[in-house]
Amino acid sequence: MNDFKLPQVIFSKIFRAVVEFELIDDGDKILIGVSGGKDSLLLTYALACLKRRTKKNFSLAALTINPKFTADFAENIARVQKFCAELEIPHEVRDVDIAALIREQNDKNPCYTCAYFRRAAMNRRANELGANKVAYAHHLDDAVETFFMSLLSTGQLTTFQPKTFLDHTNITVIRPLVYVREHEIKKFADECDLDIMKSPCPFDGATNRQRVKNLIRNLEGDFPDLFNHLAAALRVNSIGELWDAPKTREQMRDFYFSFKP
Repeated sequence: MNDFKLPQVIFSKIFRAVVEFELIDDGDKILIGVSGGKDSLLLTYALACLKRRTKKNFSLAALTINPKFTADFAENIARVQKFCAELEIPHEVRDVDIAALIREQNDKNPCYTCAYFRRAAMNRRANELGANKVAYAHHLDDAVETFFMSLLSTGQLTTFQPKTFLDHTNITVIRPLVYVREHEIKKFADECDLDIMKSPCPFDGATNRQRVKNLIRNLEGDFPDLFNHLAAALRVNSIGELWDAPKTREQMRDFYFSFKP
């Protein structure tokens, strides 16, 4: 894995995202969120490849959050530490007792609680290290699922951005894998025999995201182009004919009274 080569289809998609959304600049110090799963391992490897194969001058560090879901986390994380060491990327682990936080907030969505405290820990450590960017391994399937899940749950057409500036922390979040499909990552992981760390999440496979993932997969049986159409709908210029925003009582007042005798 230290020959710093990626399949051309994956490298091209990552490079397209980096260029189109201007994700990496000279002088950047990027902290990578590494869970040990296939997505974050690919992201880490891809950024190491970009560092060596392009003329951009940036540095990398990696952080894994231990959510205290399992007792054997320290033992399992050794494979991630070895992976990062081979890529010459400094790696560290920070404990955040997310399991306890979820128990304390049992009326809330556990995924929301987990994501919130993970992000907070990542941003805090990035500030401590002097990093100006945090990189996450969200891919195209994640973006489409978030978009569809938002539509089903809130009636809003929204998803995460490839690049987001957080003014309260002065951190820029980047997602270089936004054009890469999940099946492409799986293929890469299998062919390279990546030593993937199984998710310690007790809700793995039973989340709203997993249900939406399954729904999209099932619907594709009747609508083969569904995923591609949902991906196209992520763009601002995909909006067609929609109703105007609801009017307030004040806005409708004059027209309302025009009907009164």
